[in-house]
This record gives sequence, structure tokens and C-alpha cells, in this order.
Amino acid sequence: MIYDVKDLNLAGKGKLRMEWAGKFMPVLGIIKKQFEKEKPFKGVKISACLHVTTETANLMEALKLGGAEVALTASNPLSTQDDAAAALVKHVKIPVFAIKGEDHKTYYKHINQALDIKPQITMDDGADLVSTIHSERRDLLENIIGGTEETTTGVIRLKSMAKEKVLSYPIIAVNDAKTKHLFDNRYGTGQSTIDGILRATNVLLAGLNFVIAGYGWCGRGVAMRANGAGAKVIVCEVDPLRALEAVMDGFQVMSLEEAAKVGDVFVTVTGDKSVITGEHFLKMKDGAIVANAGHFNIEIDIPALNNLSKGKRQIRDFVEEYILQDGRKIYLLAEGRLINLASAEGHPAMVMDMSFANQALSAQYLVQKGKSLQNQVYPVPKDIDEDIASMKLKSLGVKIDKLTSEQKKYLAGWQEGT
Repeated sequence: MIYDVKDLNLAGKGKLRMEWAGKFMPVLGIIKKQFEKEKPFKGVKISACLHVTTETANLMEALKLGGAEVALTASNPLSTQDDAAAALVKHVKIPVFAIKGEDHKTYYKHINQALDIKPQITMDDGADLVSTIHSERRDLLENIIGGTEETTTGVIRLKSMAKEKVLSYPIIAVNDAKTKHLFDNRYGTGQSTIDGILRATNVLLAGLNFVIAGYGWCGRGVAMRANGAGAKVIVCEVDPLRALEAVMDGFQVMSLEEAAKVGDVFVTVTGDKSVITGEHFLKMKDGAIVANAGHFNIEIDIPALNNLSKGKRQIRDFVEEYILQDGRKIYLLAEGRLINLASAEGHPAMVMDMSFANQALSAQYLVQKGKSLQNQVYPVPKDIDEDIASMKLKSLGVKIDKLTSEQKKYLAGWQEGT
């Protein structure tokens, strides 16, 4: 088996951490048992480009138990947990191509190695597999049934491809499932982003001006958790509806140009590029901390920061100190990459349980129905979304009411009024 991980001697630790994560993923656990019994992926090859974490490792194990031949590569150079990668290779016998801190060249080499199995299903977190296939590996297209995408950024890219009619196979937007973005994006990103910032810096958030660029579901989650830690949250937005929502949620809203002058901590979570630019760095306080919780590191204009600086040094793990020409210092976390996965462990297993249940069941749906779909981006089927919510509630010991036949009839009709 060909693979490329940092150190197989880390596999023992990784296996224990996989087991720990699995304890908090009961929905995926149910799906694992179904897959092992029914083998829905028998003879199917799946290439996955995801954050290589212990939670992802449990998803990969589920796919293999379902009969799939799986290859895994990282979806971000700094998001790999090397012990999880080693455990998958040694104990689950899945080829993994991922090393934390790998350079750009190695990152794309690994993507191509994961594609060398000639997949029928792709599983993406940021659409790098899809874009590589469409630009460099078009020979693989004839075998592909469909793919899944887990991030807001990736869905945006793929919908753009579909709109331009260059998307060559159907994609299920796992990110858009309610059991994904309402929980993973909000509660997962909220908690893990704060966790990453605190592990990297050990600052006290209480009393600080905490600036969040972007108030989508991820931004909402970060704002909620920063507020809970006692920070004074400032939201910057381009969408008037989201900006208004942030105001109604009790947060201060202003332009990033204004926020740059007063912010102590800055987090980008927009999915767009050049959000924090050189103009903003020039206005920032001495000691400002800058981090990114969006998928790619292009949200912060790092070349501009380099050009404005007369020097830089690594002052802590995942903290680079940039010294501007006037002596002010700006601290960039994790090279501008995903702070929650670079300096922390990513989302907790309890929330990834639903996200990866969506991945697993959407992949199964593609095997069953993919050949009848058009080359478009599709939502996760409603019944899958609702089944996952029901399984999660059951695992939490929560019971809910059911509509009576009379209530169903009333909601379906128009004749009855007051």
C-alpha cells in the first residue's frame, strides 16, 4: 500500500484518539453498522480530500466497512493530525497522503496520489479534488458518478462551475444540509475558532474588541462564543440583511476600516479573498491579533503584510510577529490558515457526527442515484437530513411530539380559518 504520512509510530496514539472521537459520534456509529452489514460501496472507489482528523478517520472507517476502496488526502496543509493519519494507515489499512505543515507542492502531489485510485465518488472539503480533476486529471471523469462537498467555500466554487456549465459530474452540497450548517458551521466553528485562538495566544478575551468579518453561520457562531467569553464583539459585513441581523443580535456593526482602528482580535470568516488588506493593517493597534477561520488563507492579504513589515519572527507556536515600519507589531496566527484546525483540533466530534453522517449517506445516495442526476449541485435529500436529525435526538435521549392526523389535514388545506 502506498501512503505518505509523517510517522507510523504515532498510530497507537491516533487509534486511541479515534476511539475517543467515535464515542461522541453515535449517528455515524449506527451508519457504520448498517454499512458493514449491507456493503453499499462494494466495488466503489472513493477519493476524499478532507481535514485529516480523528473524526474524519471514523468516517473513512465507515466507508471502508461499507465495502469502499478509499484514499484520503488533506484539504488544508495545516489541518492534518499526524497521529490520525498514521492510525488510518496502520490500523484501518487506508492509504493516506497528508502531513501537517506540508508545502504547496506536496499538498497537490498528495491530492494527485489520492486520485490515482481512479475514484467513482469524490468527497471534498473546499473543492480542490474537483478543481484538480477538471483542470489536470480530466481522464478520470469517465469513471466518476458524483461527489460531495462539505464547505461553504467549496459550494460557492462548484455552483460557479455549474453556472458556467463546466461542472462535469453531479455534486451534493453537504454543507447546505440543515443538520450540517446549522450545527457544524455555527456551534462547531464558534467553539473551535475560539479554542484555536486561545491555544495559540493564551490571551484573555474578556474586555477585548473582537472583530469578526462575515456574519454567515460560521460568523454567527464565532460571535456567539466570543461574546460568551466576555469580548466586545464587532461585526463587519457587506450583506445588509446579515448586518441588520448582527445589530438585532446585540453586536456593534461597522465597516472594517473603522473596526481596524479599535480591534484587538480580528477573525475573517467570509469565504472570500483580500478581506483584511494592507490599508487595514496600517490602521491597526500595536499588538493586534489577526486570524482566519475561513477555508483558504486568502482572506488575509499576507503579501501586503509582508510588504509593510521590516521584519518578522515566530514568537510562539502558530504565532508570527510582524514588525511594521513604525515599530507597531501585528500578530498573525497559523499563517492565516484555518485557526481552529491549525492550532487546535477542529470541531468537536459531537457536531461532526452529523456532518459526516451527511457525507456517508450522501455518498450512498450517489451510488444509488448518481447516474440519473445532471451535472449540477444538489441539496442533500430532505429525508436524509431529517433521518440524521432524528437519530441525533434519539442519541441525546430527546423525545419530540408528532402531528395528529387532524393537524396534518389542517396544515395541508386552506378551507379552515379561524
